[in-house]
Amino acid sequence: MTALRGVPATGVHGRPAPVPERGLFSLADVAPADLTGLAERSVELFHDRRAHDRPLRDRVVGVLFTRTSTRTRTAFHVGTVRLGGTPIGYGPHDLQLNTGESLGDTGRVFGAMLDLLVARTAGPLEELRRLSREGGLPVINAMATEEHPTQGLCDLATLTLAHGDLSGVQVLYIGEGNNTATALAHGMAAVPGARVTFVTPPGYGLPDAALATARERARATGASLAQVHDLADAPGEVDAVYTTRWETTGTRKPDAAWREVFRPFHVDAALMRRWPRASFLHDLPAHRGDEVAGEVLDGPRSLAWTQAAMKLPSAMAVLERTVHRLPPDGR
Repeated sequence: MTALRGVPATGVHGRPAPVPERGLFSLADVAPADLTGLAERSVELFHDRRAHDRPLRDRVVGVLFTRTSTRTRTAFHVGTVRLGGTPIGYGPHDLQLNTGESLGDTGRVFGAMLDLLVARTAGPLEELRRLSREGGLPVINAMATEEHPTQGLCDLATLTLAHGDLSGVQVLYIGEGNNTATALAHGMAAVPGARVTFVTPPGYGLPDAALATARERARATGASLAQVHDLADAPGEVDAVYTTRWETTGTRKPDAAWREVFRPFHVDAALMRRWPRASFLHDLPAHRGDEVAGEVLDGPRSLAWTQAAMKLPSAMAVLERTVHRLPPDGR
């Protein structure tokens, strides 16, 4: 029996059976060569956003954001249009999920009408996997509780733009082991010889399972990932210093005195002088005076604004990869 669009071949009547999930959920799922290729493609599109054949022609892309977003949401909307597709945006109050419709039913409806879905929920990653399985369509994780993979790709692309071949690059991450840090760990673990040190406040490190998964990949590529909890233990030489907002989208700290725990991890000019050749990265939004001083964020070594601009070409690279992996019938 031939399947209808978005409906697995179980018949016109009755509930469709779930199918294997597809899309981008974690950078840990992307082969190192593919990840490097995505970063390089992002850089190509950064230099020329018209360097493609409009692969999303006649495609409809759902862009579901139940949490605030400036860069990622704009990047996927604009990226869909630039690649020739039509985006349909959904905000936090637009879907019948708010009136009790199940996630599975929502996925089935998306699968019957959309070609692919980009979603940020700040909820569990399993929700996005389920939307893909139930709807039979590719889903791109634009941020979930566990990981922000499209940010990780953007970071790799920005470093590639600034440093060229990343083999042996040394990166210092300062701050909470959040979903951005997890994506960075999975991404950098794919880079041959990369050296990444995460300096995280005590009690706010990367999840053990995520760090273990990244280290397993790093053993195969010759990369190394270290985590310490005191800036005195940071390496003496690095190519890039990276920090993120202390309180990220959709999260709250259980400790009322958390700011005092984070205060020693503030990145200011005095700290940056320890690494005079290092560039500075920040995924934004930034709170000047909290995680970073304004003179660093807006200073001559900052790549934060290039990093922000890279969100569009890296989103285009992910969309292009996803649509190229669709079968000939579009599903």
